Amino acid sequence: MIVVDVESTGVDPRLCSLLSVGAIDFDAPKNQFYMECRAFEGAHVEREALEVNGFSNIAIHDPGKASDREVVRAFLDWLKSCREWTLAGQNPSFDRDFLQETAHRYHLNWPLAHRTVDLHSIAYAEFLRIGKAIPRKSNHSAINLEAILAHVGLPARVGKHNALEDAKLEAEALSRLIWGRNPQSEYASINPARPIPKAR
Repeated sequence: MIVVDVESTGVDPRLCSLLSVGAIDFDAPKNQFYMECRAFEGAHVEREALEVNGFSNIAIHDPGKASDREVVRAFLDWLKSCREWTLAGQNPSFDRDFLQETAHRYHLNWPLAHRTVDLHSIAYAEFLRIGKAIPRKSNHSAINLEAILAHVGLPARVGKHNALEDAKLEAEALSRLIWGRNPQSEYASINPARPIPKAR
């Protein structure tokens, strides 16, 4: 699996632009990818998105940065160093759609499949299995990344979102949920992974 996270200028992959891509090879966690880019010309920019990811209006139009086309090309080249290309993460369809839409915008071949592995679904299944209450908001699951990190003993994110840091946390949480182990040494001393909880 490739655990991937993107930051963007908004939520619509057709109108908004990539700003950064972070990814980690789940089978080889030291194999990581991170790259930032400027927004494409005419991209829709949502103020709320920039508040979350911390990119300034100046930074997203910096002509010295790579283009979104160059970032997706580099990501697709990096994929060749990975054994399996199934995308994973927290709400990975969002990240996949931004990467795929960017590839299509520039007529780049998109070799990845449509199916993804969603960290939320795996956490939801564990909550059900061990009898833990599902947090809800407006009658929908509210198991966000912060709730998952707390559940597996990882610290909450601090400050603005960063695509690589989020991908690393998502990969660590995924491993703790599936196997009860730490794949990344930098998190080994933070509430070391516990045995997989037994069902009640």
